[in-house]
Amino acid sequence: MINGVMMTLAGMLVIVITLGLSPSAAYAQAETVCIECHAAQTGRTGEPVRQWQTSIHAENGISCHNCHGGDPKDTPNAMSPARGFLGAPKEADIPAFCGQCHVGIKVEYLASAHGKALGRGGPTCVTCHGSHGIKRVTLDIINEKTCSQCHSYERAAEIKEAMRLTERHITDIGAQLGKLKGKGIETEAQEKKLFSERNRYHRLFHDVDTGRVKAESAGINKELEKIDGWLTGFADTFYKRKLAGGIAVGSALLAALLFHLLMKTYE
Repeated sequence: MINGVMMTLAGMLVIVITLGLSPSAAYAQAETVCIECHAAQTGRTGEPVRQWQTSIHAENGISCHNCHGGDPKDTPNAMSPARGFLGAPKEADIPAFCGQCHVGIKVEYLASAHGKALGRGGPTCVTCHGSHGIKRVTLDIINEKTCSQCHSYERAAEIKEAMRLTERHITDIGAQLGKLKGKGIETEAQEKKLFSERNRYHRLFHDVDTGRVKAESAGINKELEKIDGWLTGFADTFYKRKLAGGIAVGSALLAALLFHLLMKTYE
């Protein structure tokens, strides 16, 4: 029986390695008839699968039907409107299409100058993020090649620079909290504060008002400084406790040595 289990696990590992995907993504691919069909195709109809395989969606087990609808387990009905199949959205419908999951981001986008230009030549989600090979968002998404598709890069560069310090600040605090948590120290309250400010920061990616981005970044950094204060205070307290502990141990050892020497004088 053990040999059977080991063979099964080995088989699953081979599948994952062959597909070049994370286990969750491999599972999504194995159960989705959309991918089984399109992965075997070449050219335009097969390219979306190849792009998806290296995306953040695949990494998190998000497959075709999660966006396009349809029945992922029944080939004849995979593209049936009766089973919820939506197909590929028209340009003006893309924000609502992506907003099925990214609700808050859709709101931020629609309120921005980009969103207000929707249907009049303005960029949609896929202009910056792509349609299937979507990557984890970082400041690198703001770059001259992407932004200059529609306009000059100057304003975007200014916004990116205003956000750079905030991103570094968030990353540094996250790393410090991670180290403390790894040592068994309670950091939940500070992690929640960081999570809130990180979300606030991410919303700036869809704001093209330079003044607002700078003001909001300053506000976020002010809140992050409060977490810095907690970290500094904790470090000071930890150092003092460690120092006090060292002094106590040293004093105990010294007392033991003196007692030993005193006893020697009576021998």
